[in-house]
Amino acid sequence: MVKLLGLLWILAPWINAAPASGDEFATSAGPLRIRPIYHASLMIEAGGQVIHVDPWSKGDYTGLPSADLILITHSHGDHLDQAIVARLRKAGTVIIGPASVAQKLEGVKILRNGEETQVGPFRIYAVPMYNLKRERSPGVPYHPRGEGNGYVVEYGGFRIYIAGDTEAVPEMKALRNIDVAFLPMNLPFTMTPEEAAEAAKAFRPRVVYPYHYRDADVEAFRKALEGSGIEVRLRKWY
Repeated sequence: MVKLLGLLWILAPWINAAPASGDEFATSAGPLRIRPIYHASLMIEAGGQVIHVDPWSKGDYTGLPSADLILITHSHGDHLDQAIVARLRKAGTVIIGPASVAQKLEGVKILRNGEETQVGPFRIYAVPMYNLKRERSPGVPYHPRGEGNGYVVEYGGFRIYIAGDTEAVPEMKALRNIDVAFLPMNLPFTMTPEEAAEAAKAFRPRVVYPYHYRDADVEAFRKALEGSGIEVRLRKWY
């Protein structure tokens, strides 16, 4: 208990709740807000439109608006939650996901790795997300290549990268002109904090949020990026 309290005291100045309205960023098309919700769930608001990413019922959606667009990275239960999707869905809601999601959820617009589409004011790019070395069993990765999408969301020239469950794959490292990135770091499913930091140094987002981290040491991630010129924002996801 003493050790746990000490760790919390160390992290307290760094792990902060975002303002109730989320973090605001300026774009050429007007302000954009990002609100962390829980684990891998977040909400983006811009141009009078709302995007929910990987909504999960474990998050608190009280008072949050329904979705104009829902992005789902893959079909695992902490990313594809049909109950909360039904709650956030309204007439005209567009749901984008890979084919693995469309097999479990009706009305999904399939976007494959490397494809892109326009939804309202948002340009959506599907980025491969997969494991390089971490396996559920020999020869069976936790996230096989082609079964899931990371996403780049572009609005008014502002680019947000939502990695999904992935390791530091070449397609991630090749990204450019990313303003905000969300990177996962929990074993055995994705990356270590140190691996995530090295990935961030490769594609150099202006701002990076660790997410989908559970008990991972996000302070180690922050320290690994000190002096890199990349701003690390630690938020309370749990």
